Amino acid sequence: MTARLEPNMTDISRSGCPINLSLEVLGDKWSLLIIRDMMFGNRRHFRELLTKSEEGISSNILADRLKTLLDEGIITREDDPTHKQKGIYSLTEQGIELLPVLAQMAAWGYKYLPVSEELGIRARLLSEGGPKLWAEFMDELRENHLGTKRRKRTGPSVGERLQAAYDSVVQRK
Repeated sequence: MTARLEPNMTDISRSGCPINLSLEVLGDKWSLLIIRDMMFGNRRHFRELLTKSEEGISSNILADRLKTLLDEGIITREDDPTHKQKGIYSLTEQGIELLPVLAQMAAWGYKYLPVSEELGIRARLLSEGGPKLWAEFMDELRENHLGTKRRKRTGPSVGERLQAAYDSVVQRK
């Protein structure tokens, strides 16, 4: 477990409650959807995050949320070596460790809300795979976003399996 940051005691309005503090960082819909798109859609550029989101985020909201996620250490931004005006966003370890939270939210939504079959398939598979699958997927995210080397795997990655399941449902419809 990483070190805890104590709340700023000069800011009287802030609560030291971990749920409240987490919501102050992640409590709006857009921040979690950006993280979702980075995890599950491998969207790493501003333009991809802007144009490929199903929910249609506006450019000013996207820019604001990316700044917040950067400031909070959930993502990083590096210059894209192929284009001087583009940046590549990556999840940090903090961001990667949000995967179980998103998986649990997705499982709850899949169980109780009228999700579409194609957008619910990943939630179902993550729920069925549980913590073991989440750990494997987090290792993949570490490799893709942090450059961490992993041991060799046999067969398709978790990301590839989730995408294949999604593609299969879309083709069938």
